[in-house]
Amino acid sequence: MTYQSPIAYATRGTPARSLRSVEYDLIAQVTQRLRSAWAKRTTDFPALAAALADNQQLWSTLALDVAQSDNGLPAALRAQLFYLYEFTAKHSRAVLDGSASAEVLTDINMAMLRGLRGDGGGR
Repeated sequence: MTYQSPIAYATRGTPARSLRSVEYDLIAQVTQRLRSAWAKRTTDFPALAAALADNQQLWSTLALDVAQSDNGLPAALRAQLFYLYEFTAKHSRAVLDGSASAEVLTDINMAMLRGLRGDGGGR
């Protein structure tokens, strides 16, 4: 038996995660960090700025994905998601300058999570 054999056997039992599951977990983590940072904004503004940057990176990645010609989502949904990317970028700047709330951004992310779960129509 080689050194790598136990690792190979150990990973076989680990179920493969779907991309949708990974995407869901990532959005949930970013949203939780954003909520937490927003709640502490008066005492830890750098954490809010970092959480906004993480959220913007998430939306930039989503926008890049939906802009690809081989993306399988319907064109109308792709356009809506790209619009949300643009909105989050603009709104994030407003949050940073103190003229807007981050709650709108977390609401958008929560809507994405509901959509990924398959219950996008309800709250």
